[in-house]
Amino acid sequence: MAEVLLQAHELSAGYGDKRALDRVSLEIFQGETLALVGPSGSGKSTLARALLRLQPLQQGSIHFEGENWLTPQGSALRKRRAHMQMVFQDPLSAFNPRATVHELLREPLRIHGLKRDIAELMQTVGLDPKLATRGVHEISGGQRQRVAIARALATSPSLIVLDEAVSALDATVRGAILKLLQEIQKTEATAYLFITHDLAVAAQMADRIAVMEGGRIVECRPAQELISAPQAPVSKALVEAVPRILV
Repeated sequence: MAEVLLQAHELSAGYGDKRALDRVSLEIFQGETLALVGPSGSGKSTLARALLRLQPLQQGSIHFEGENWLTPQGSALRKRRAHMQMVFQDPLSAFNPRATVHELLREPLRIHGLKRDIAELMQTVGLDPKLATRGVHEISGGQRQRVAIARALATSPSLIVLDEAVSALDATVRGAILKLLQEIQKTEATAYLFITHDLAVAAQMADRIAVMEGGRIVECRPAQELISAPQAPVSKALVEAVPRILV
């Protein structure tokens, strides 16, 4: 059995008087895909930000790669962040829109003092290295998401958090990106926390599925087991809303 890569225990976080996370606990194993699903406002993105240390916690603990993830600060945290990367839904909002593809891919290497062939990195995600000189605003949405994945891969992370990373893409491009992620996982043994509102996509990608509602994880089981026999009411509603995945 794979070893635990990340373990979060009793995480709580909020915005003002609103509690966005309510004593959330989860584990992610080395090389697996854990899908996190749930309705809008259930706390999925807040949990992702908390795990990445972009969201302050009111309580709880996180251990990542066997170490206390909440301890590092400053340069120590920046160094450790090479091991946990994120791919956002909209790369343009996360990137400098005036940067070239080469500049975007070079930046994480510069920050972490790493050397890696950018053309080879682009080829890994199915991009023509000739696109390196193009501005990120000049390429298609699917190409931008491939750049985002390449940027996340640049530091050879053990965990990539994908927050609705394919939800803005059309069906054909979405399928290609999902296939790419699966191929990368086979070769790199990278674990994914795959956040999505689409249970059909979760079923395709995940080893396990965790369902969130009201800032809590209400169910977490192997993907096919959860889809075949959901227990929590919100899980049943998600399955019933996408009957094609039961075929």
